[in-house]
Amino acid sequence: MKRILSLITVTLLATSAVQAQPAKRRVATPEKTEQAAKPAATGTDRASLMFPTSTAMPDDVVWKRDIYRQLDLTKDKNAPMYYPVEPMGRQVNLFTYLFRLILTGRVSAYTYKLDGNESFDEKDKLAVKDMLERYGIYYEENGGKLTVADSDVPSAEATRYYLKESIYMDQRTGTFTTKVTALCPILMRGADEFSSEATPYPLFWVKYDDVAPWLAKLPMMASNLNNVTNMTADDFFAMNRYEGKIYKTNNMQGKVLQNYCETDSDMVAEQTRIEKQISDFEKNVWGSGFLPDTTKKDSLDTELQAGEKKPAKGLLFGRSKGSKSEAEATAPARSTASAAAPKKEKGASSASSAPRVSARRQRR
Repeated sequence: MKRILSLITVTLLATSAVQAQPAKRRVATPEKTEQAAKPAATGTDRASLMFPTSTAMPDDVVWKRDIYRQLDLTKDKNAPMYYPVEPMGRQVNLFTYLFRLILTGRVSAYTYKLDGNESFDEKDKLAVKDMLERYGIYYEENGGKLTVADSDVPSAEATRYYLKESIYMDQRTGTFTTKVTALCPILMRGADEFSSEATPYPLFWVKYDDVAPWLAKLPMMASNLNNVTNMTADDFFAMNRYEGKIYKTNNMQGKVLQNYCETDSDMVAEQTRIEKQISDFEKNVWGSGFLPDTTKKDSLDTELQAGEKKPAKGLLFGRSKGSKSEAEATAPARSTASAAAPKKEKGASSASSAPRVSARRQRR
C-alpha cells in the first residue's frame, strides 16, 4: 500500500511539472513579442535595414566644398526624375514618391527658409497640413489622417529641384567623393498666356540620408534605348547622373552667385570658374598637375617624321645670346678634318672616305 501511494505521488509531481512548463512559456511569449515590437515603435524603419545605402560622410574630412545646384527636369539627363508625370501602375516619378512618404509620416520634411539655407533641426520640421493649405493642394482628413488623390498631387508642376552636394576628400581611403546631402522640390506656377515666365515655389527640404533607403526601392529608366528599369533613384544620385547649374556655394559672406554676378555672362563665367577650381584641386592632390608636358615633344617628333629640319636651338641644349651657332662652331673642325684626310681617288666608293669628325667630339 505504501508503495502504491509513493508511485501515485511521484506521478502527480511529474504531471504538475510537465503542465507548469508550457504555462511559463505562454507567459514569456507576449513579453518577447512586446520587446520585438519596441524598435518599430521608436521609429526604426525596415527600409533602411533591407536597402542599406552608402556610408555617411565622416566629420573630420580634410577638405570639403558644399555646392548648391538647380536641376531642370525638362533636360534629358534629369528626365528620369520627372516621368511618368502621373502614376502608371507601380511606376511613379520622384516628386510623387517623396510626397507620399511625407504625407504618410515615413520621412520628415523641413521648412524652406527665405535665405535658402537648409536646417534639419526639430524646430524646423514642416507641418504637412500647413503646406497643403499654403499651396492649394486638395486633401481630405479622416480621423486626423490626411489623404490626397493621385490627380491632386502637383507632380506636373514640380519641374525643378534644388540639390545640395558635398564634394570631399576622405583621407582614410584617399578618395574623392561627391555625395548628395539634401533635396528640395520646386513648383513652377504662373506661366499662362499673359506671362511666359513661371514663378518658382520651393516646397521643403528633405535630408537625403532619410530618403535614401526608400529611393533604393524606386525604379528608374536609365536610357531611351533600353526601356528596362535597371536602376533605382538612389543609384541615379549616387552615380551623379543628374545635371544642374551652380547657383550657390557655402562661403563666409553667405552670398549666392546672383548677388555679385551682374550679367548672365558673369554668372556663366563664375559657374565655370567654380567647376574648374574643384577639378584643379583634385588633379593637384593626385599629382597630375606636376606631370611633364609631352605636347612639345610629340609635336617635335611629328615634325622630324615629316622631314622638317630640326632647329638649331634644341629643347635640351640652348645657346646664350652672342654665342656661335652649331653650324659656325663645326665649320673649322670640318675643314681641318677634310684637309688631314687623304684625297679620294676617282671611282672609289663613298664608304672608303674618311669619317667626318664632329666638333663636339674634339672638345676637351
